[in-house]
Amino acid sequence: MIRAENIHKSFGSLEVLKGIDLHIPPKSVVSITGASGAGKTTLLQILGTLTKPDSGSVFLNGRDISGLRSGEVDSLRNRQIGFVFQFHNLFPEFTALENVCIPAFIAGTPKRTAELKALELLGFLGLSGRIHHKPGELSGGEQQRVAVARALINDPLVIFADEPSGNLDSVNKEELHRLFFTLRDTYGKTFVIVTHDNHLAEMSDCKLVMSDGKML
Repeated sequence: MIRAENIHKSFGSLEVLKGIDLHIPPKSVVSITGASGAGKTTLLQILGTLTKPDSGSVFLNGRDISGLRSGEVDSLRNRQIGFVFQFHNLFPEFTALENVCIPAFIAGTPKRTAELKALELLGFLGLSGRIHHKPGELSGGEQQRVAVARALINDPLVIFADEPSGNLDSVNKEELHRLFFTLRDTYGKTFVIVTHDNHLAEMSDCKLVMSDGKML
């Protein structure tokens, strides 16, 4: 599914990634752990095409995506990659349904088709009664589930999550963690999750540990 070879990345004189190699199989939940400053978020951003490596290659389904042109990267990211962040990043002026539909609209999906898919996802995530609520009217756990639905709307190959439960209480955190595995089993999705949560890391199909820009 995802393969990285000899990834290096520096910011000025600071070398953040020092030759990362990894392989992430399909239909799996993979956690990336390590101390703050180990390079986890930078690696996630490179794997998700948000940042380019200084050297090395990233392959998605056998395709080298690290050298794609800007427009090609934008299209691939919209259609094949989903993101969930610590803060939900929902648009406050839009309803839950509208927020979920936005990536589908960007991809050119007809409005009715996008809405039907969004309704299916929101229903699966237990939010059928909240589709017309705006983010300010939702709990933290509900907001994050809307963000998960948004990440899934274009049926991506992989979902990258950066501390997705870091802003949630213990109950909502546990529910979100279980949700990742349910989505793996129900929709066959692959999740790559940067986390400091040891419980989530131990639950994962594969736990990767980073230290000082390298994989241990």
